[in-house]
Amino acid sequence: MSRRRRASQAPPTWLDKLPDGPVPTSLGTAEVVPEPGAPHRVTLFLSGAESSHLDLADPTALEFEYMQQMRVIVDLMAPPGPLRVLHLGGAGCAFARALAAERPRSTQLAVELDEALATLVRDWFDLPRSPRLRIRAGDARAVTEGLRPQSWDVVVRDVFDGGDIPQHLRTLEAGEAVRRVLADGGLYLVNLTDRPPLHQARVEVATLQELFGHVVVLADPAILRGRRYGNVVLAASDAPFPGTALGRDLRRLPLPVRLLTGRDVDEFRGTRVPARDD
Repeated sequence: MSRRRRASQAPPTWLDKLPDGPVPTSLGTAEVVPEPGAPHRVTLFLSGAESSHLDLADPTALEFEYMQQMRVIVDLMAPPGPLRVLHLGGAGCAFARALAAERPRSTQLAVELDEALATLVRDWFDLPRSPRLRIRAGDARAVTEGLRPQSWDVVVRDVFDGGDIPQHLRTLEAGEAVRRVLADGGLYLVNLTDRPPLHQARVEVATLQELFGHVVVLADPAILRGRRYGNVVLAASDAPFPGTALGRDLRRLPLPVRLLTGRDVDEFRGTRVPARDD
């Protein structure tokens, strides 16, 4: 899109701030690894696991496919202009940084359990300052339950503990907390990982369908066919999704992604029922 820019290198002041090797955090370690030949493109590893990718020269650049897919959904579902976005899971705040660059004057809150990491990414990366992007240390569900009703246009859940999502964030009660803080017609975006037969993804679809009028599923076709492990993106709203336009824009992304809507989502869910706290 024309509003996204590309620069040749990051400002030296940001490169100078990057750590040399792993750094202790509240819950493990964090390491920033520059891309060979392109030091302005960096990957954040948390306790050895790839967590975020940022282009310090171009805040709109998103490397991870699931973030590219989420951006397409936001662009189609949300009107132009500033947004109020709640990010459950902060890490390097790559998605929040991109939205801030593309939608100036947006108000965003990232909730990050690792308190030390929340401070470090502020120092390392070119993140918008408060109040445009606040980073709050705490548990994603507990913070959500304490927020004002209908105070956010978009909620993004991207929380992992190691390679899995904490179960207390996957339940109907957790979804009800998100639903309460979303404005009318608001958008809930979920990133999860699963492996064949995609049981967790199907349960999460069942949970979201209990709460929202419309749910869509996005993933690599091989993942949906049960051939490999990978990311699945779920989007839920009480407003209908523009299926034709969404499919068109998703096909413009660098890598193929399959979109499930309507009855295809029901078939994907199958006989699964929503998860509950008990």
